[in-house]
Amino acid sequence: MVDSNYQAYISREIVHHYSQLRQLQPAEQTILDFLRHECSLSNMKMLDIGVGAGRTTEYFSSIVQEYMGIDYSEEMIAACQKRFPSQSNIFQVVDARDMSQFPDNSFDFILFSFNGLDVISHLDRLQVFQEVRRVGKSGGYFCFSSHNLQALEREFNWKNHLSLNPIKTYVNLIMFTILRVFNRSVSPKQIKDSNYEIIQDEPHNFRLKHYYIRPQEQINQLKADFDNIRIYSWESGLELATQQDLSANTDSWLYYLCEIK
Repeated sequence: MVDSNYQAYISREIVHHYSQLRQLQPAEQTILDFLRHECSLSNMKMLDIGVGAGRTTEYFSSIVQEYMGIDYSEEMIAACQKRFPSQSNIFQVVDARDMSQFPDNSFDFILFSFNGLDVISHLDRLQVFQEVRRVGKSGGYFCFSSHNLQALEREFNWKNHLSLNPIKTYVNLIMFTILRVFNRSVSPKQIKDSNYEIIQDEPHNFRLKHYYIRPQEQINQLKADFDNIRIYSWESGLELATQQDLSANTDSWLYYLCEIK
């Protein structure tokens, strides 16, 4: 999983794709507004993990005291430096699983956007949480997004791909068939009974394998190192404040904002 995903993220076409992205997602805007209200961003030292080609850089680098963008893809970092030539020193090639070049308690705000956390294995994911806890300051914030297993449960049910429009139904069922072909060993029952799964999914023509997790299981993973966990719909930007909201949500992915212990 890790090696194949890495090869995708150093490929020219995918780096080019991320270089075209400009906008914050709705949940990211909500979280930015929340941080502006709750704390003084101008005094914050920020770490932007999985910075890609710098989509989030223009929104955050100018409003925090210090900004550092990192990615494990040298090609992505090169794209960042090309995009922000006067700020090339704020980008580094760093793997989030080992951020040993950063001392303990270095950052007030750590962001890992656009499901970057989902391209590594389960054990590596837990290692990233520990590293974030180490380099983050107590009382600081950690924000990341992750694929929602509850949405995938719907995707694995062919009935949910039917439509009154026959052309749309045809296209949906073709994509459903391809999804199942790439994930032959994963059954709908397995998805329903699991807390997390690794799935080879549609983005970038099924080149990537992604980690999907249920919101409650994600909360369980975070409890050891983080407090006051908030969850937001990536599409609407609204907070999912109740257990019913979480259980019923089928957004493709969700944003998590938590305080570092």
